[in-house]
Order: sequence, then C-alpha cells, then structure tokens
Amino acid sequence: MTLKVNVMHIAKRRDSDRPAALLKGVALGALLLSLTARATTPVPSTTTEADPRRDAAVTAIETVLPSVVNIATETVVEHHDFYEQLFRDYYGAPRQERSVSLGSGVIIDEEGYLLTNFHVVSRASRVQVKLWDGREYDAQPLIATPGSDVALLKIKSKPGEKFKAIRFAKDDDLLLGETVLALGNPFGLGGSVTKGILSSRNRRPSTGSEPLKVEDWLQTDAAINPGNSGGPLVNLRGELIGLNVAVYREQQGMGMGFSIPVKQVSASLTRFFTPEWTDSLWFGAQIAAAPGPLTVSSVQTESPAWKAGMRKGDQVVQVNGKSPNSLIEFNRALCAMEDRPSQVIVKKGAERRTLTVQLLKLEALARQKLGLALLELTQGTAERLGIRSGENLYIEEVEPGSPAEKAKLQRGQLLAGINGQPTGDLRSLASALAGTARGDKARLSVIMPRRFGGGYVEFRQGMVDLELR
Repeated sequence: MTLKVNVMHIAKRRDSDRPAALLKGVALGALLLSLTARATTPVPSTTTEADPRRDAAVTAIETVLPSVVNIATETVVEHHDFYEQLFRDYYGAPRQERSVSLGSGVIIDEEGYLLTNFHVVSRASRVQVKLWDGREYDAQPLIATPGSDVALLKIKSKPGEKFKAIRFAKDDDLLLGETVLALGNPFGLGGSVTKGILSSRNRRPSTGSEPLKVEDWLQTDAAINPGNSGGPLVNLRGELIGLNVAVYREQQGMGMGFSIPVKQVSASLTRFFTPEWTDSLWFGAQIAAAPGPLTVSSVQTESPAWKAGMRKGDQVVQVNGKSPNSLIEFNRALCAMEDRPSQVIVKKGAERRTLTVQLLKLEALARQKLGLALLELTQGTAERLGIRSGENLYIEEVEPGSPAEKAKLQRGQLLAGINGQPTGDLRSLASALAGTARGDKARLSVIMPRRFGGGYVEFRQGMVDLELR
C-alpha cells in the first residue's frame, strides 16, 4: 500500500511537471527559429567593399582630368600683295582671313601656366582655353621652342584664382610595357581618354621629306588624335611622362601615337622659366626644372647671378626666406623682389652660401653687352615706320666708345637678329645673348631705313660684326 502511494505520488509529480517542460520546449524552439532566421537574413556590413571598377587607371584619370584644357586658336592672316593697298583704299581695312584650330594642353602650375605643342598655337592671333568644368579664359603665349614642339602659355585669370596642376614624373622613370593614359580635351566637351601601353622609350619616326626635330619620342598604342595634341600622357600614378604630339600615318602603321618625353619637357621649362622670359628681368642663370633639388644648370658670365657668386651645380635652398619646391616657385619668389636685392641660399656638398642677387631690366643687358639702348616697337610706331611690329628692336641710343659705336651703328636703325636668332623683343634679345661671354664675336642683322621724297622709305638690311663686352 505504501509502495503504491509512493508510485502514485511520483507519477503525480511527473504529471505536474509537464507544463513547465512544455514551456521550456517551446522557448527552446523559439530560440532555434530565431537563430535560424538570423542566419538566413542578410546582416548589413560594417565595412565598405571596394568597387572593382575603381582601379588605378580610374583614379589617375580623376586626378589628372582637372588639369587638362581645350585650346582654341584664332589666326588672322593678312594679305601683303599688290591688291592689298587697293583693298585698303576701297574698304578702309586690310584683307584678312580667319582660321580656327583646336588642340589640348595641360596646366603645370596653380597660377595658370600651361603647356601645349608649338604647332597648336603657332601663328595664333588669339588663344582661348576651356577647362573640364566649362570655365573659359583667354591665354597668352609666352615662349615656345619649335625644335621640341613645346609651348608655354599663361591663363589670363582673376587675381588669386588657382588651378589644378599636374605632377611631373622623374626624368627617364619609364617602364617598357607599363599602362599609360593619353588625355585631351579636343572639342571642349570635358575631355577624352585613351588607354594603352608604353611601346618604346626611344623612337625616331620618319616624317617623309621633313627632317625630325625632336630627338627622342615615346611611342604608345593609346590613340592620340589631332585634337589631343598638347595633352598629357600619364602613368598610373597620374604623373606626366609625356606631351602628346600626333598619330602616325595610317598607311605606315596603325595605333601608333607619340609623345614628347617629360625629360625634354623639363628641359624646355628650364629655358622657359627664367626672369628674362616671365618678367623681362636679367638674372643670367638657369635652374633645372626636373623633379628633385633645384640645381643651377648654367650661369652667364658677368650676369647678375654670376656677380652674386652663383655657379653651375649649386643647389637652391632658400629664396628670401622661403624654400621653393619647384622652378616656378623659385622664379616667382625671385621676381617678387624686382626693385630690391634677393637673398638666395645655395649649397654645394656641405658648403652653404648666402648670395645677394640684384635683378636688372633687360635694357641693361643690351647696354652692357652691346652698348645699345633698345626699344620695343609699338604697333603704332611700327606702322609709322612702315614695318611690322614685333619683328625688330629700335636703336634709340648708341653709347660712345661701345662695341656698337665701333661697328658704326646709329640711332634710328633696327636690330633684327643676333647670330641668326630673331630679336623682335627684349626677351628674344636675352635669349640670343644667353651663354655669351666677354670677348665673344656676335653678328648682328641690322635694318637701315633710308627716306626719300614723298614719304617713300627704303629698307636695307645688312650684317654687322662686333665683339661683346
């Protein structure tokens, strides 16, 4: 009897535990369902996955494109023949024809200096540039080297306006077969891009009967159309490795484009960015434009730089308390002190020297070397003389006892060239005299006007040899 009671008691206790066990089972099932739902429901990621489309080429293009511009040039062609005077008398204006051409360029400094091909802007009467974002400006051609087909321009912008400048690759930092990008803005629609590889680091294509003036060209299979001439060729780091030139003739080869190597572009900039060309001031030294330490590449004897103690191989450390990071910054800092001496710190090895450089106006260069006071002809003055402006310098004064007086030069004559180089302005004169030393021989091309009755003027051109001082 007791046993039954115990059994029944135990059975009762088990029956009373069933609701609790059932609840535990339900809870466990709900937990499993919740875990299953969580496993099958997508969980938002806390990290952003990389877009597979955004590779190095896309990044380089986004970096470089704001530096690429469209260049539109307008050329006014005047006729100079028997019928020109009749046209002037009848219509009151010379016969003119206008032609428009398109090309590309690349900004190299935040102040608005840009590069393009010489053939894009040669003979242009007006140059306009259009940026990738639609902004348009006039631009002033400053200097060009036809032999290397490189031209420097300056955007005519508002004071303080800045632009996105491209970075330069180091000279000869080229990998055969590396991916390259050719950018341009041929129609001002925002830019175009082609992609290829660097096929050759040293190629000299024949142009037929015309001799090639560029020594070494980069070759790529990236398409370079005529409107892309002057645009940049860049590597995947977005660095300028070349300046696009043209596409090879279709009958001679398909898909072969060429660019001026950055080494030659830097060499042109070394000649371009001097106080003589940018500010009409005589400095007399050239600083290499290649990336790296700013190094003096040449110094004219008896120039302000020479007299200050600057020599070839010196590295520029500071200019007027600032450390320039580029040739353009150096030039800008030096020319900012036009009327006062500049303090330039240079070093060679472990030796550091502080130089005092006083820039001079270009008129002083002509007087020192030749003994001439020269003037640039305005358009009105040139018309009164019956000549074109920008082709000659007017001799206003001949210094007594100077090389010019010994060569019998006279006031009123025109200086047309020195040693075969045209001297249409004082900057051209400085270029012609660059690198000359005391005692060097110079051959001057001189135009001597001779007036007759009735306002008729005869121009005779002759050559005069003299010794520079």
